[in-house]
Amino acid sequence: MTLWMDIMRRDARPQHRSVEIVHALGIDGARDAEGVVVVIDVLRSFTVSAYALAGGARECLLVSTIVEALALAQRIPDGIICAEEHGLPVPGIAISNSPTQIQAAHLQGRTLIQRSSAGTPVMGAVQSGDATFAGSLVVASATAQACLSRRPSTVTLVASADFPEDHACARYIEAQLRGASVDLDKLLEPMRRSERYQKFMAGEWPGFAPSDIELSFAVDRFDFAMLATRRDGHIALRPIKGS
Repeated sequence: MTLWMDIMRRDARPQHRSVEIVHALGIDGARDAEGVVVVIDVLRSFTVSAYALAGGARECLLVSTIVEALALAQRIPDGIICAEEHGLPVPGIAISNSPTQIQAAHLQGRTLIQRSSAGTPVMGAVQSGDATFAGSLVVASATAQACLSRRPSTVTLVASADFPEDHACARYIEAQLRGASVDLDKLLEPMRRSERYQKFMAGEWPGFAPSDIELSFAVDRFDFAMLATRRDGHIALRPIKGS
């Protein structure tokens, strides 16, 4: 995947603190990321994580393959799998990568095991020794505050895929880090004009409910950030307050 990186001028706009903000893309960008890292997947992996945690899930465990997800579910009595491959539902797994389905699931006290094509492998590529967060629009401001609470010299915002919504979320989080404002509707306009968006909204993409868009674009719906930690060979997401 091609790396896209753009270091913003520090004096471009006022910042809460002197923080260098770097934009990066995909697995290569995650691997090279420095400082506090935010890996962004708006549609839909880290939106799903946020709704799961808000719905009472104990944690979200990110895995790279379906085989790994199935094996992990066998070892975790209360584990429930949410998975897709190439953006499509996986036969035999009831819940796809859908916040609509996650909202309807009983998750209180349970562990969500997640496998997706973009967010989970990109998160797995992060090597920075500083804090790492999973980001999406529904937790954007809380994520920015959690980053600032670490008093970082550098924050790297990694778009999981080269899609307008991930770049828009990165720019929105950047604005929160700088104490600035941004026209998010304008940033999301390329997404809304895309053929991909039209298929989603028409219900023509298997496993992708049109309501997933509304849920994913509910900006700052939740007041927690999602801290990623490595444990027993997996990445766990748990909610923390953003300030």
